[in-house]
Amino acid sequence: MKLQQLRYIVEVVNHNLNVSATAESLYTSQPGISKQVRMLEDELGVQIFGRSGKHLTHVTSAGREIVHISREILSKVESIKSVSREHTLPDQGKLNIATTHTQARYALPEVIKGFMQKYPKVSLHMHQGTPSQISDAAAKGEADFAIATEALHLYNDLIMLPCYHWNRSVVVTRDHPLAKKKTITLEDVAQHSIVTYVFGFTGRSELDSAFSKAGLEPKIVFTATDADVIKTYVRMGVGVGVMATMAVDKRNDLDLVAIDASHLFRPSTTKIGFRKGTFLRHYMYDFIERFAPHLTRDVVDKAIALKNADEIDAMFKDLKLPVK
Repeated sequence: MKLQQLRYIVEVVNHNLNVSATAESLYTSQPGISKQVRMLEDELGVQIFGRSGKHLTHVTSAGREIVHISREILSKVESIKSVSREHTLPDQGKLNIATTHTQARYALPEVIKGFMQKYPKVSLHMHQGTPSQISDAAAKGEADFAIATEALHLYNDLIMLPCYHWNRSVVVTRDHPLAKKKTITLEDVAQHSIVTYVFGFTGRSELDSAFSKAGLEPKIVFTATDADVIKTYVRMGVGVGVMATMAVDKRNDLDLVAIDASHLFRPSTTKIGFRKGTFLRHYMYDFIERFAPHLTRDVVDKAIALKNADEIDAMFKDLKLPVK
């Protein structure tokens, strides 16, 4: 059994069983990958992939377990390399972050600015996507950190640490009837067409839950993954926006009015996560603490030592997180 063979089967799964695409991404030949996969199956005495002719059709039950363990082994190999680099090149490396547009655009810029000034030899790469894309990138090792709010069940294989709570605002144009109200109700909002996030994005579930509990049917006419797109359609008069308060820019959105809606919707919690068994380099600890100051190295290490997500949640149960 060779590490190369384990890397091949993992990458085949990552490329949806497309051996040609896998070969292209690894700069090798399709026959070479197929041969190595067959050799591994012969050695183990089980099929990792089901086949129809020359095509791979599915991952077998045994294959799923083998691929899972292979991911862990390859992760450990990367950790060994990271340990080496930590001692030989302490201030050099790379950091890959997967997150949503709202986090990338409004929560992270100052954090990243300070980080890059301190670590000019660390290359930082940002990947924006849906919750499933973010968790997938972290699970595959394509991202060191996942920063997310919604669909946290997708991150069961990651150590997820709470960073901050955030609230929502109802965003309208200055001539909109709601702009004249000092406080608003769910009933007020429900009377208007709504522009908001796609379901499963940036706290959308809390919006749906609030209307459902009140027995109201929101008139959601337009959804987007990008807060700036939502504001564009509010300006066009398509509807009132329901979005993260932090996504309203006090300097650039002077033509809009943001009405506090923290009393209408429960706050959401943004978390930062990484794969279990990841060797965190010192600049990675630093990034976490810059993003969430209460997540010091000692706190992160204590969370890593816990057994599961429930124990991690219990650890932070009584902590008052900052609100954005």
